[in-house]
Amino acid sequence: MVYQHEVIVPDRGLPFKLFLFEGGGGKYIREKHWHRSIEIFAVRQGQLDFFLNEKKYVLAAGDFVLVNSNEVHAIHAPLPNETIVLQIPLGVFADYYTEEQFIWFSHSGKEDDRQIFSLLETMFVAYGEKQTGYELKMLSCFYQLEYLLVTRYRKLEVGEEILKNNKQLKRLGRITGYLKEHYTEDLSLEKLAGIFGYSPAYLSRMFQKYAKINYKEYLSSVRLKHAVRDLEETDLAIGEIALNHGFPNSKAFSNLFRKRYGMLPNQYRKTVTSEKERFSSYYLPHKGSRLFLM
Repeated sequence: MVYQHEVIVPDRGLPFKLFLFEGGGGKYIREKHWHRSIEIFAVRQGQLDFFLNEKKYVLAAGDFVLVNSNEVHAIHAPLPNETIVLQIPLGVFADYYTEEQFIWFSHSGKEDDRQIFSLLETMFVAYGEKQTGYELKMLSCFYQLEYLLVTRYRKLEVGEEILKNNKQLKRLGRITGYLKEHYTEDLSLEKLAGIFGYSPAYLSRMFQKYAKINYKEYLSSVRLKHAVRDLEETDLAIGEIALNHGFPNSKAFSNLFRKRYGMLPNQYRKTVTSEKERFSSYYLPHKGSRLFLM
């Protein structure tokens, strides 16, 4: 099952975002992407296939992976899982940047891994129970975790290749930001390159080298992501959804959808309806939480 949701911590001035990612019945895919925030994925139950810099990591219960700012990653959930996700704005670590105004964390099986996982678990349980002062408990755990990251995981010297990749992904991020706002339009590689003053060949190489994905695949993944939300949240016809999100016709949309998710859009919609009801009833008792569709 590919239906996904996140339980979001209410906005109470906390310097992070904490939520629960679940793979439902499996088969969920989040394509390659990157962002400025630091992320930690900690698997509580089940299995998660994590792709980081072209390497595959199979995470089981008790494992976690740390994703740096602008580090390309993808997520596959072939089996049901329950994963805590912590997103930390890069600016939280501003006092610990290198001379290049940069920070990078390593993660290669350290002795402190168990403590990191324990802190994440405590934060998540505290939020779920919502006892008096739970926000303070979450903050206390967060600052302990931040201390461990800065003192145990931070790399004091960062290689030129990492710095270069980060710089290029920042530049590419401006382009993908434009693409995400105009994805419904006829955005050929040539047209996008002209808007930003690049040659089509150069822009194509940028996507392939730094994002590890070609332009056409990236644009299709953006369109598909938005189309999936309409499948989940509206009663619009499949053909209308396809045209609304930049696909030339319903056949092109259905072919890509089946290739990605192993089923047709209408089959997905039927399955999602029953899953929505199950997840909604499960989370109704949790006052202050909300359902968030990936």
